[in-house]
Amino acid sequence: MWSRQNPLFILCIVLRYSTDAADLIHVAGYQGREVKVFCPYENGYESYQKYLCKGSCGSDDVLVETGGAKRDRYSIYDNKEKKIFTVTISGLRLTDAGKYWCGVTRTFKDLYTEVKLKIVIDRCCDNITTVQGYVDDSMSISCPYHSKYQHNLKYFCRGSQPSTCLQQAVITSDHNQNGRFNLHDDKASSNFSVTIASLTQEDSGLYLCGIRNNNSLDIFSVTELEVKVSPQLTSISPTGTPTVSVEPVSSQTTHISGTPIKNPAHISSVVFIVPVTVAVVLIVALALVMVYRWKCYKVQGAGVNMNRNTRKTDEIYENHEVVACTKLGSSKQQSTLHQYDDAEDQQESDYQNLAAVEEIYCNQIVINCIKN
Repeated sequence: MWSRQNPLFILCIVLRYSTDAADLIHVAGYQGREVKVFCPYENGYESYQKYLCKGSCGSDDVLVETGGAKRDRYSIYDNKEKKIFTVTISGLRLTDAGKYWCGVTRTFKDLYTEVKLKIVIDRCCDNITTVQGYVDDSMSISCPYHSKYQHNLKYFCRGSQPSTCLQQAVITSDHNQNGRFNLHDDKASSNFSVTIASLTQEDSGLYLCGIRNNNSLDIFSVTELEVKVSPQLTSISPTGTPTVSVEPVSSQTTHISGTPIKNPAHISSVVFIVPVTVAVVLIVALALVMVYRWKCYKVQGAGVNMNRNTRKTDEIYENHEVVACTKLGSSKQQSTLHQYDDAEDQQESDYQNLAAVEEIYCNQIVINCIKN
């Protein structure tokens, strides 16, 4: 590299840029990513030192060289079998764009190849095509291209970052089937399409159609896919609002901090059962009252008609009635108060062992006897 370090040869170097320069190398990279610059050289220069410089390519413009230490974001590798040395620039910045030189050191006269580096933002694209599909259906995305790319690799990926699309491709033209994705390249019409089967709503999003371009950045087009619920799964409510038909879900109860929280279906059933239960209780209570009143009525009727019902127990009461009436009749013919009291005491002694119900009957018998 003596020719670059000697100021006397600077003018000659500038003149050589136009006389010895080989084909122009176009390189493009994405901001924040890395780019590789491939610098071929002729046979016989395998052992010569190689380097990459920028701008006027002075001694301070050398970015990296073989045999030297790696500098910042630059690295170099010389493949002597293929006669190509490769310079990698990582962490690309927009300010990295511009003119570079691939150099091969020679005595008095270095060899140079001009490099044009272009930096673009890692996103795609200005024009977005929107397509719609439905759940469980199939959807085909069309990717047209220029006829000169008929034999180039085509690929399809999800997202909007071209720099990683090929590495993350879900399908390529050399493997045209991958699960639910199928790629078909119609070279006659310069269009390749990707069919996605059994769509789900998770398939919604941006997709990139990519075409491999070995000389520069790959060519992309972007499509936004929107997956909706099929109209066959929806119905119209009475208010005219579309509703989604879903399978019925069984009633469940979730316990949080010991408190059950039931779903609306369970709550509605409880609201229906409570009024019905209250109505049944009221009906039963009314029936019991009516039965009770009927029994009271029967008891009173039995008291009034006691003398006309002949049973063994009633015969006993009738015998008492005869005795009572006989004693009461004899007491009417006596005039003294003492005799009347004796008859009353005799009556009480006859009935003192009777039950409460029997006392009621005896009172009625005494009254009847008095009337007689």
